Amino acid sequence: MERYKPLWVWMIAPLVVVQAGIFLDYWGDFTRNTWAVHVHYWNATLWYLFLIAQPWLFVRGKLDQHRTWGMIGLLLAGAMVLLSVGQLNRDIVYANFARDNPGEMGPFEPWFFFQVMMMEIVLIISFAIAVLMAIKHRKSPQDHGWWMASTAFLIMMPGLGRGLQNIWIGLYGFTVENTGALTTPIYLCQAIVIAMTLGFAWKFAVLRHPATYLAVIANATLFVLEPIARSRAVQEFWRMLIAH
Repeated sequence: MERYKPLWVWMIAPLVVVQAGIFLDYWGDFTRNTWAVHVHYWNATLWYLFLIAQPWLFVRGKLDQHRTWGMIGLLLAGAMVLLSVGQLNRDIVYANFARDNPGEMGPFEPWFFFQVMMMEIVLIISFAIAVLMAIKHRKSPQDHGWWMASTAFLIMMPGLGRGLQNIWIGLYGFTVENTGALTTPIYLCQAIVIAMTLGFAWKFAVLRHPATYLAVIANATLFVLEPIARSRAVQEFWRMLIAH
């Protein structure tokens, strides 16, 4: 467990990266965000703070507090899953608007929102698996700690991706011709998340841990989703499943 002593300090980095990414998208449009968006944002923020506090309590021997907050963390994790699922319909709404109003959303086309939605599904399922595995391995501090820490990298994409996309649009404009805004920022986002995951795994000597594999593979899934998202049959399937 010696190598995990500085983990709580390192867990500050994912929090800062995500907050920097989502800052303008959330705070710049604060009053127009829906109640669901506010709850989702603060639940995710509390989860990152939880991932900092828990290893801090553990390395200081505050095990009773660690266990107590661990039970509270289960509520946060459950809320994270439910709130993420609840946000999926928003992607369908955006996709339908882009389909029915060509050019009104600048470069954004319907398939893009389906790609993001499928990525979010992969990530939230992976998040749930990581939390369940952390519970299963709660008697092994090394395994439990890394399964929990790995969840930080499974919920970075939406916030960081939007931040990078806003920067790209700020540089090249919100125009139909700026098609790079559809893929470049989110692919860069996933590259950053994967690099951070591997960097942390190397630092804490868990490169071959199942949690590392899960986080890397889940985030890398985005790179193969575009052709699937472009399928009209796939789009109609998701509309039928989620929007009705």
